Amino acid sequence: SGKELVANAIHQLSERRQRPFIAVNCGALPETLIESELFGHERGSFTGAARTHRGCLERANGGTLFLDEITEMPVDMQVRLLRVLEAGRFSRIGADQEIATDVRVIAASNRDLRVAVAAGKLREDLMYRLCVIPVSVPPLRERGGDALLLAEMFLDRLNEENGTAKTLSAEARQRIASYRWPGNVRELRNAIEYAVAFSQESE
Repeated sequence: SGKELVANAIHQLSERRQRPFIAVNCGALPETLIESELFGHERGSFTGAARTHRGCLERANGGTLFLDEITEMPVDMQVRLLRVLEAGRFSRIGADQEIATDVRVIAASNRDLRVAVAAGKLREDLMYRLCVIPVSVPPLRERGGDALLLAEMFLDRLNEENGTAKTLSAEARQRIASYRWPGNVRELRNAIEYAVAFSQESE
């Protein structure tokens, strides 16, 4: 549904826009790596830790950290994340000193959060701490003219990357607006990339 695009838009329209925007998919990281990815680690803190690693919380200082699929985060990591949100401090794996961080956390999930809490996938206290300002992102088919706006944005980016000036024809615009987009924003982006790659004319 474009959760990361929404999170990035919030970041770009905020006073934090000059600072980093970092996105992490909690469901894509193995449990053995997610702690290091979020909090970082000191050199030698575990086998394979050949150098000091700054985690996402440290790199996003002053900016925004987007945690997608928050319900896939291991429960013990949720406890540590809650402490960071409450205290604004954390420590790298293997470190003795704490690091202060000023980061806006935006979390997202494709699950109903209360169902996830009931199933033991999400801590209730973390849910309440994250849901200060809930934002619902409906499927693309339910968002009026968003498909055309997003298609134009994707096309503008591709034109900039490739030094082209391609535009959407009237027929393309009509088909984009009328299609149901079951694959949501990802399907739309792929369709625009495909069209750009195989179109020979300016449209």
